[in-house]
Amino acid sequence: MSKVQTEKTRAAAISIISNSALTGLKLAVGMMMNSVSVLAEAVHSALDLVAALVAYFSVRESGKPADDLHRYGHGKIESLSGMIEALLIFGAAAYIIVEAGGKIAGGNLEIEDLGLGTAVMGGSAVVNYIVSNYLYKVAGKTDSMALEADALHLRTDVYTSAGVLIGLIAIKFSGIKILDPIVAIAVALLIIKAAYDLTGNAVQNILDAKLPDHEENLIRAVLQENSSSIVEFHNLRTRKSGHVRYIDFHMVVARNSSLEESHRMSHVVVEQLKQRLPNSQILVHAEPCRDQCAECEVTCRNTEVSRN
Repeated sequence: MSKVQTEKTRAAAISIISNSALTGLKLAVGMMMNSVSVLAEAVHSALDLVAALVAYFSVRESGKPADDLHRYGHGKIESLSGMIEALLIFGAAAYIIVEAGGKIAGGNLEIEDLGLGTAVMGGSAVVNYIVSNYLYKVAGKTDSMALEADALHLRTDVYTSAGVLIGLIAIKFSGIKILDPIVAIAVALLIIKAAYDLTGNAVQNILDAKLPDHEENLIRAVLQENSSSIVEFHNLRTRKSGHVRYIDFHMVVARNSSLEESHRMSHVVVEQLKQRLPNSQILVHAEPCRDQCAECEVTCRNTEVSRN
């Protein structure tokens, strides 16, 4: 297993451990308190645990090398895992809203042991903030969508735990117990927003959307920096699978450039692009200029100078 894969797998495993502990703790305390908002947070953490398990599986599988069946590797598994996680989150949010609505309709608003609930929510927010920061750092370093999705779940959990904490404190000092299911519904709405954002990102990758504008502009900038040896370029196409970028384009060279010179120039451009955009697979189609134009003459002179 590569160093990148080892780091990604370790991060996913840490997320599984923290979510397992928090899910059990919130579930036990929520049942003791008869608090739908704390139970909603337990469901949220349970979904975070499932997301962490999916992330762990996907980062392990996505790192496998290309084979006869998957010629472009297994990177799409990370995008698929993001879709699965989003669907699970939507389901959890619906469950929370139904439970909170039932509690409001039934008038069962009694809550016990608010002090214990506030302690658990505060501790949960702190733990998830630390773990989500770590996951975001590893996701950024390894360009892992699965870990980014997992980090997003935990960061949402930070906000929702803080919201429940504030709600419990408000109930303690105001005595307005209906705040408990209202806060639970607010938690569910935040969860839905996170799931919606995650779905959009996953769908774009599955449908082979192009790389972000700033990355495509960087590709163009590298090619323009080599304009002394390249007549022009066209048919730029980009996409992403997992953490790997796929880039291909046509590079026009002077008509009298040798095959060896065209290959050398392609290699120079590819290496420069890989330095700017790591984890890239780049295909360059070199083709001669159709006419003996002024650009060709300039390029040929520059090529002769570089050879000498």
